[in-house]
Amino acid sequence: MEKKKVIVIGAGFSGLSTATELVDKGYEVTIFEKNEQAGGRARVFKEKGFTFDMGPSWYWMPDIFENYFARFGKKVADYYTLKRLDPSYTVILSDTDVVDMPANYEQLKSLFDSIEPGAGHALDRFLEQAAYKYKVGIQEFVWKPSTKITEFLSLRILIDALRMDVFQSFYSHVRKYFKSPTLLKLMEFPILFLGAISQNTPAMYSLMNYAEIKLGTWYPMGGMHNIVKGMVALAEEKGVKIQYHAEVTGFAIEGGKVKGVKTANGLFEADAVVASADYHHVETLLGDSHRNYDEAYWDKRVMAPSSLLFYLGVNKRLPRLKHHNLFFDRDFTVHSHEIYTEAAWPSDPLFYASAPSVTDPSVAPDGCENIFLLIPVAPDLEDTEEVREVYFEQLMDRLEEYCGVSIRDSIVYKRSYAHKDFMGDYHAFKGNAYGLANTLMQTAILKPSLKNKQLANMFYTGQLTVPGPGVPPSLISGIVVAKEVDQLLK
Repeated sequence: MEKKKVIVIGAGFSGLSTATELVDKGYEVTIFEKNEQAGGRARVFKEKGFTFDMGPSWYWMPDIFENYFARFGKKVADYYTLKRLDPSYTVILSDTDVVDMPANYEQLKSLFDSIEPGAGHALDRFLEQAAYKYKVGIQEFVWKPSTKITEFLSLRILIDALRMDVFQSFYSHVRKYFKSPTLLKLMEFPILFLGAISQNTPAMYSLMNYAEIKLGTWYPMGGMHNIVKGMVALAEEKGVKIQYHAEVTGFAIEGGKVKGVKTANGLFEADAVVASADYHHVETLLGDSHRNYDEAYWDKRVMAPSSLLFYLGVNKRLPRLKHHNLFFDRDFTVHSHEIYTEAAWPSDPLFYASAPSVTDPSVAPDGCENIFLLIPVAPDLEDTEEVREVYFEQLMDRLEEYCGVSIRDSIVYKRSYAHKDFMGDYHAFKGNAYGLANTLMQTAILKPSLKNKQLANMFYTGQLTVPGPGVPPSLISGIVVAKEVDQLLK
């Protein structure tokens, strides 16, 4: 019997996950990838002996990756080697107030007590509840396709939702346990990955604190792209075909179904199509009569931030830098207002600096430093080289002051990346970097649907649908949508 064919658009985490799961269920699957390599935002490039991860740099929720590979009889260790970081990361509150977050939990409690007496015990209580949220949220809620409200209409699920503080803000929740401004900054940091300020983020996302503190911050030696390499190797071993430089430019539609996708090389037929590419972009290709949401809907979405990134190769080692460095030495209230409310380039930004060469000598030549800098910025801003240079100079001033050495004269490679690059490489809606913000009104069934409501065999996966942004959620998204495709086709 001839296998049914599924086409997946995009070889990011969710696309690879979808494709591998469907091949494992007996389908013939081809991924069409616009770019020259897999990974989506987690691509990699090499210049002058440096290896730069282009996007994700944090490895949290190691259990999700273990469970993913275990689905197919494999282990993470079959593809890459993990190292737990200690300190997990460093927070720079000022030039003299620097907090290293220890990986050891008892040491972390002692640190909290030194900042605020009794905060170690408060951390125990906070994480006890966060552990429940992680268990229910990651093991149950995020696996729901969220296509209909009846998925959530049971007494147990309602009780779980209430216990998970779905209707309370993280801002209010964390202040029940801690008063110190320093501790509040440390505890609110992980939810910045969710693309919204703590006042607009449900308290259920304290599960991120549990993931960060209890499960640890890790690094795949060789770089984050080694995760992608492992996923590609597994996918191809299972029989997934990947076509690179194969941008989908349209669809063949007939009788309420997608019959195939169009690329520069012609029309490719399929029994079902899954879009792991930018949701909004795919909708524009479908045309008004076949899309789920009109432009007015998308314009009303609260988008996660975009990013201004700099990739730097420096020909010497830099003092004081750890692997992950968070420069929280400015007023985040002002910066967050300029991201989420006023939508302007930040007047005095916070920023993140990653130096993977501190952990992994393979990503830089001997005696050199590999630096990744990131400023979170509002989406849909005018992005010019002149603006980028203004912020580069600001970051260099602050980085040189912190490290106590000159850096500009030691830079042997420099590349910037922002809105127009996200749009050019990924068709990212408004140049966003992380998808939709995880606000209460954009959670579960209130996210863009993973099913096309006009076309019976068209589906979506990735950061703009359930369960949301981030690498682990994208892996889960692919498996969730694969189950929906299988139910349709089997």
